[in-house]
Amino acid sequence: MASYKITDLDLTLSRALPAQNTTAYSSAIDLMATSPERIGALTDLYIKVPATTCATGQTITLTVQDSADNSSFAAVTGVATLVLTGSSNVTAETERTIKLPPGVRRYVRVSIAMSATTGDQTAITATIHLRS
Repeated sequence: MASYKITDLDLTLSRALPAQNTTAYSSAIDLMATSPERIGALTDLYIKVPATTCATGQTITLTVQDSADNSSFAAVTGVATLVLTGSSNVTAETERTIKLPPGVRRYVRVSIAMSATTGDQTAITATIHLRS
């Protein structure tokens, strides 16, 4: 039997990549649950970063973070960072679906950190959303 994923457009965000040597944060997605057991089927976080002109050897690091109060965020335990590394002055388009682990807190966002000389990537927009 096929497995389908439904995207909730109300839970879709976009975030321009930051300038080199800078970190930016997406808006937070409110899972609307104060305990992990109540989150239900909305447990897949999808991240898409278009191809970039990132300088060879430089990195774009995406980290999934959570918060109980939409103020104090920390990396989600058990979710690996996504590191894109420039090769021949480009990074390939990248898509990841990340299963949010039990214990994830109510608000989820993505931190996007650019290394020192990635080049200007501010015209490129990442997409982040939940899938059920």
